[in-house]
Amino acid sequence: MLNTETAQEISQKSIKILLVEDHIMARMGTAMFIKSTEGFELLGQAEDGVQAIDLALRLKPDVILMDIGLPKIDGIEATRKIKESGLETSILMLTSRESEEDVYAALSAGADGYIMKGSNLETLTNAIKSVSQKAGWLDPIIARIVLGNIQNGQNGLGGFNGGNSGTKKGENNSYGLTRKELEVLSLISDGLSNKEISKKLVVSISTTKAHVHNILQKLYLEDRTKAAIKALKEGLI
Repeated sequence: MLNTETAQEISQKSIKILLVEDHIMARMGTAMFIKSTEGFELLGQAEDGVQAIDLALRLKPDVILMDIGLPKIDGIEATRKIKESGLETSILMLTSRESEEDVYAALSAGADGYIMKGSNLETLTNAIKSVSQKAGWLDPIIARIVLGNIQNGQNGLGGFNGGNSGTKKGENNSYGLTRKELEVLSLISDGLSNKEISKKLVVSISTTKAHVHNILQKLYLEDRTKAAIKALKEGLI
């Protein structure tokens, strides 16, 4: 009886994942990674956007790993339709596309995070855990691209447009962020998880979570991904 209860408890704590990828080799490799990672459970696999929407609504996963370049309906449109359905699932874009247009289109569609396919497995694991906790995730490579475009005065920031484009680093802190909160915000923008931030700053995980909570409140945002983008765009870090 004890073993059964323990197994059920472990199952309940696992992050249930739907994998959406049209390239069979990439899908097989990612599926193998999910199945072999403790705390992850692969609910299903989809190879196009239409199938992704259908499986998402039927299986109700905690996290969807979504490629962008899908047949029938691309990953961005599939993300928008899933989010519009009211399904409370987190969507992590896992793609090789790193253009600013794709990044902001995905985030505007409701994606909770964006990570490159070339990321190592530890980073992918952290990204999945982060979005499953509604914390958001922005790949450091993407953050640098966004920052580079902002510094060059380029536009096209989609739903995150407006504000002081081109503001120099650290020049604008009208939100009342403390020095420590700015430090935490900088680490968030580098793609670090709460655990990694705690280790780097030598503070407890609860202290880090408190800082993140305060940052989101002061920036009037609901997740870390948007906070990272706002920080880069407005010169907070």
